[in-house]
Amino acid sequence: MEKLIYLAWSGAGPASDELAGELLGPVAEALLALEPLGLSMQVADQAAAAAQVPMPPPQDDPAPVALVSIWLDCHDDRHPFEDRLAPVADRLAGYLVTESVPTDYGDNEWAAARDWPDGQRSPGVTLLTLMEQPERLDADAWYEHWYGTQTPMSTAIQPRTRYVRNAVARRLTTDAPDYRGIVEECWPSVDHLNDPMLFYCADGDEARLATNMQTMIDSVTAFLDLDRIRLAAMSEYLLLTS
Repeated sequence: MEKLIYLAWSGAGPASDELAGELLGPVAEALLALEPLGLSMQVADQAAAAAQVPMPPPQDDPAPVALVSIWLDCHDDRHPFEDRLAPVADRLAGYLVTESVPTDYGDNEWAAARDWPDGQRSPGVTLLTLMEQPERLDADAWYEHWYGTQTPMSTAIQPRTRYVRNAVARRLTTDAPDYRGIVEECWPSVDHLNDPMLFYCADGDEARLATNMQTMIDSVTAFLDLDRIRLAAMSEYLLLTS
């Protein structure tokens, strides 16, 4: 089984109610009719609009409005899925990825195990992070820091309910940005993105907040260029799960 990710951009900016409705309605129905092994969507809909991302993208390089994850036996069979996604996006970028889920719902104190059905919006909000590998690091060093340092450190100091780590194996569409990592981080609420005290588990302690923020900055800058990170707040919809 292989996992494919498609990022969709809209020239109109953040997803409108109309676009979100089309993605979660007719587009999702068409994709499900193709009988994938799994399907999920992250959509920058109104439910996620109140969330503030730590580093908003520049105006000349806006964030995508949706992420569509598709699981297939073989990525050679992807073209009918791309044909159904392309008409609703001004720009579409596809990737073959290797997925790992270090934290899932119910694994820690921040969320109970999933108890909602396929198709229903997941609680909380997702922070999508798109990452490039800087030229100063080779692949081994980059992945080692992401997996061996950044993941456990951020797990220890942040209240994530789910953490999906997608390592890009190859690009599937022409002119797709050269992202090497695509991260889906789920949080208990919009407030957890908007309030640094909640975002860094500081519990009102200014000294702890400063320490945790510096720890995060030191780790992130060790393997990423801050001006190349792209973030977006989205709502998660698990549409077909095993």
